[in-house]
Amino acid sequence: QLQLVESGGGLVQPGGSLRLSCAASGFTLDSYAIGWFRQAPGKEREGVSCISRMGGTNYADSVKGRFTISRDNAKNTVLLQMNSLKPEDTAVYYCAALRVPVFRGCRTDMRFDYWGQGTQVTVSS
Repeated sequence: QLQLVESGGGLVQPGGSLRLSCAASGFTLDSYAIGWFRQAPGKEREGVSCISRMGGTNYADSVKGRFTISRDNAKNTVLLQMNSLKPEDTAVYYCAALRVPVFRGCRTDMRFDYWGQGTQVTVSS
């Protein structure tokens, strides 16, 4: 069974940091582009960041310079390091996977096949 599981969410004060993890079971992430998304209450889901098989990355303007996406293929995991968190970063964060050719780039508007269940991130004092 193919499954993605997010972890690492929680409550943090503004300016703080969290590191989210997206772990795969049943398949190896190195054959997939991986995206991180978030959805705040009453808002549509938005793409946060994406990493290609070759390690190319992109970010939403709202998180550039604060968030970093990376792969740990040995652990079959993709990480999202979130620094300088703001209250507007509060949302449920999801990771998603799409099997792609090795040289294809990654964009969060691609049609991802597999989704995790999400992890809550709350930024509040």
